[in-house]
Amino acid sequence: MSSPKKVLIVVSDAYSFPLYNTGSEGKTVSQDSGYFLMELAKPLQKILDAGYEVTFASPEGKEPQPDPLSTSLLAFAGNVYERQRETDLIERMKRENGFSAPRKFADISDDELQSFAGVFIPGGHAPLSDLGDNPDLGRVLSHFHEQGKPTAAICHGPWAFLSTKYGPKKEFAYKGYKLTSWSDAEEKMMETMLRGEISKVEGTLREHGADMQQGVAKSLGSITVDREVATGDNPMAADALGDKFLEMLAAK
Repeated sequence: MSSPKKVLIVVSDAYSFPLYNTGSEGKTVSQDSGYFLMELAKPLQKILDAGYEVTFASPEGKEPQPDPLSTSLLAFAGNVYERQRETDLIERMKRENGFSAPRKFADISDDELQSFAGVFIPGGHAPLSDLGDNPDLGRVLSHFHEQGKPTAAICHGPWAFLSTKYGPKKEFAYKGYKLTSWSDAEEKMMETMLRGEISKVEGTLREHGADMQQGVAKSLGSITVDREVATGDNPMAADALGDKFLEMLAAK
């Protein structure tokens, strides 16, 4: 009997992210955040429907929290039923798949990593707080990179790729890769709304050598595929990214 197909899902432990230069005194404050519900739920449902077993992992194994903005009716364009379906899915993951207590990155051995077919990283602003400089995540992602295993990330999720600088090879693994993320232009709109400055995913990844695929033509749910990596720009890309990730897993 063959072993079950397994996918690792990387989530943040953070319930907030830093907002810089706020107010007249230029203070740094904590802004509530977490994972963006539809960016996790839509690909997750597709992964489960395709028969994959999922394992959630985070820096310290804390229960992930949804970004408050992502659970609003506005985020779902008023679709109460879709929001309920996605909320119910997360509740089921808490009961059945250990979502309330993710595995710690440090506790996943190199041997165990061999059992995973691919890795997926949802967005929300929380990754800005604890995924970009985590050495254990750098080790985990370096495994998928070196083995050429499907790797998918959406919105702020690609920030996690920066962790490879702290992994075994101490270098950014995705230099030269075509990637898509939450754009600097979108982040500037958030800064106007929140009245502070936010770390920029697009700009930072470009500084580290990624070939960022942004712009007007790629602002409404676009995905980019380069070698083993598929990335999406914002919540509207969640369905397309989930489909592409499954296609890549099947091909592998």
